[in-house]
Amino acid sequence: MDYNEEDNYLMLSGIQHFQFCRRQWALIHIEQQWEENVRTVEGQYLHRKTDEPFIREKRGNKLIVRAMPVKSNELKISGICDVVEFVEDKNGVEISGAEGKYIVYPIEYKRGKPKMDDSDILQLTAQAVCLEEMLLCEINIGFMFYNEIKHRVEVPLTVEYKNKVRSIVSEMNDYYNCRHTPKVKTGAFCKSCSLQNICLPELMNKRTVKSYIDGKIAE
Repeated sequence: MDYNEEDNYLMLSGIQHFQFCRRQWALIHIEQQWEENVRTVEGQYLHRKTDEPFIREKRGNKLIVRAMPVKSNELKISGICDVVEFVEDKNGVEISGAEGKYIVYPIEYKRGKPKMDDSDILQLTAQAVCLEEMLLCEINIGFMFYNEIKHRVEVPLTVEYKNKVRSIVSEMNDYYNCRHTPKVKTGAFCKSCSLQNICLPELMNKRTVKSYIDGKIAE
């Protein structure tokens, strides 16, 4: 991959795909395949309000920026933050085009409710890592807004999560560089995948001719 061109940076949003299923991520981000299902359509509807680039809104001591582009030259990823809130604080950092100093809080909007795994948190953490690099600051807290529960959830953005993001992105780059779409262990989660008709997970469970012969020999 040519890292001299930012257009070649991996998509930050792919971290969540990668955590859900490495094969799904590769089909989307390497093979450029995609299918819509009800979950993706609902997700797009929820993001309509936030996906208005460069909209800045001042509310009291807060500066709210929607659909803010972010990137990390270290990780070679780029993406869009749904919302970034800048709250005035003398211990914060200076923001271009605004007076004073601000503490930075990334906010991610999701269609459902909090997940059992940490995929949402890792996506939010990746946004924070990008913002830290861009603004030369430290971000320890972010927020998730879940549409199903209509509630904002505070998320600690720990060193452990940031290190995990770096490890995941490194693995994503390895797959991307060799253009490899891996096989994975299938499960019930395949039924909710938007790419099951392309992936055909049932075929990965079928025994190959070689494994059948090897099994007979072993008997």
